Amino acid sequence: MSKAAPVTRDQFKVWRTFTTRWSDNDAYGHVNNTIYYQWFDSAVNAWLVEQDMLDIAHGDPIALVVETRCTYAAPLAFPGEVEVGLSIAELGRSSMRYRIGIFAPGAASAAAHGEFVHVAVDRASRTPVSLPDAWRQKLEAILA
Repeated sequence: MSKAAPVTRDQFKVWRTFTTRWSDNDAYGHVNNTIYYQWFDSAVNAWLVEQDMLDIAHGDPIALVVETRCTYAAPLAFPGEVEVGLSIAELGRSSMRYRIGIFAPGAASAAAHGEFVHVAVDRASRTPVSLPDAWRQKLEAILA
């Protein structure tokens, strides 16, 4: 577990709740590390869908994940819920770096936190493109 300064709720702009599943626990009795990445992916993509930025079947451009990382501070376990906070840490010409925090319900400090980087690319060629203005406006709204 990390000994870095705690990540707190005030660092996030958008929230989503997930319910843990029986299969999320590993042999050590806590949520397996791979599940945190699923929560990252689900929180980011659900927000993109809500903002009309993600059209999985026909959207152009699309956003591809190029980097993820997670730091663990405290265990979580089934049964229970987790609260996932999301904000934008950095916007580039074609990229967006999300900051994500995973919290036990009502906890002041994150049980885990990390980053998730998307790059906007042309659907056909998979080459980077500038973020559309409509995307940039929505992403800037959750810039922390």
